[in-house]
Amino acid sequence: MPFKLSQRAVRLGMLVVPSLITLASVSLTAVIAFSAQERELRETTAERVQEVASSLAELDEVRDALEAVANAGTTSALANADDLAGATDDLQPLAHLVENATGVYYVVVTDDEGVRITHPDPAERGVQVSTANASVLAGEPYLGTQEGASGPSLRAKVPVFGDDGTIVGMVAVGVLESSISAESAEALGELLPWTISALVLGTLASSALAFAVEHRFRRLDALAAEHAQMQRTTTALREQSHEFSTRMHVVHGLVSRGDTQDALEYIDEVVPVRTAGAGAPDSTDASIHQPLLDATTQAVRAELHELGAHASFDLELDEDIDDGVVTVIANLCRNAGEAGASRVRCTLRESGNRIFGLVDDDGPGLDPEASGRIFAPGFSSKADPTGLGRGIGLELVRRTVTSRGGTIEVGPSRLGGTRFSFEIERPA
Repeated sequence: MPFKLSQRAVRLGMLVVPSLITLASVSLTAVIAFSAQERELRETTAERVQEVASSLAELDEVRDALEAVANAGTTSALANADDLAGATDDLQPLAHLVENATGVYYVVVTDDEGVRITHPDPAERGVQVSTANASVLAGEPYLGTQEGASGPSLRAKVPVFGDDGTIVGMVAVGVLESSISAESAEALGELLPWTISALVLGTLASSALAFAVEHRFRRLDALAAEHAQMQRTTTALREQSHEFSTRMHVVHGLVSRGDTQDALEYIDEVVPVRTAGAGAPDSTDASIHQPLLDATTQAVRAELHELGAHASFDLELDEDIDDGVVTVIANLCRNAGEAGASRVRCTLRESGNRIFGLVDDDGPGLDPEASGRIFAPGFSSKADPTGLGRGIGLELVRRTVTSRGGTIEVGPSRLGGTRFSFEIERPA
């Protein structure tokens, strides 16, 4: 009981933990994504204001207007709005145009003492900027956040050089921090549906994972049951093998004394030999005189006849086959008949010391998902009415072929069903 409770707790944990991990992962991912998006937005805005300021500072119109008012004021006697009116008339329309085109909040052009020539608010024109500009007017560009007349803003300031290389003023371009925050909030609103979708999908995925894990547990339980079934089958086969050995000794004793008829009657009592429907050999078999090959083809024909199938053979061998080849072709043909085929064709050719074979049928074909497991011990696509397990024949075929340095493959047949192709080495 404690073990079962512990197992249930583990399975319950495996159902809940993936959902918790998904929730934490999606939340962390959303925070990281928002932070990255906000940082990218700020970096993009900084690049934009810096580029706009630099471009304006290099315009001839800006340079000419500033040079025209270079002597309008001095450090001790600053120019006023009237002194700079001509430059304002020339540059304010340009500043409005740039503000509208680039989406920045303001474009301010000042003279060489930092007195504003342009500004979105007319009252600020002719007034010296309140933030420190000594480094900019000394030739050093500035990028950062400062408090101004309109509030905190991310701004870029670039000096304007005259034709003689002297500084004649500066251009300041800014975007309000409140505007950046609004864009960040908008970006968050756009990101939120994706986050919720990811959370839903993640929960579904974790549920699917939990289902897969539970399915895996059930599969392990099924494998354990299959293993137990295989053990029972192995025990039954050992008993049958012992019984078969005893009967073979009896047959050997009867044959060695010359009691052939008694031996045949004994064999027929133990395993009734199928002869019905065997028919005469195919025309392709007319030249075959190998006893074991002849007996095998007749036995296969009879067995398939009982299963409602017709067997044909195309054989070109120089020597008789051995017990290993008998095992391979008998099991492959029987498997085709039990799978529902109505026609089974066996082809054997010989090259050097190797035999090449094909077994084709017109049955329902092989499920592609089962192709990788068809030769596994215990695998069978047919029901097991005996309770002793099935799937022995094909696994026996694989072991027989590989033990003789051969290979076997399965694929579609030209008859419409399944084809088994194999090669096997003759014994030395």
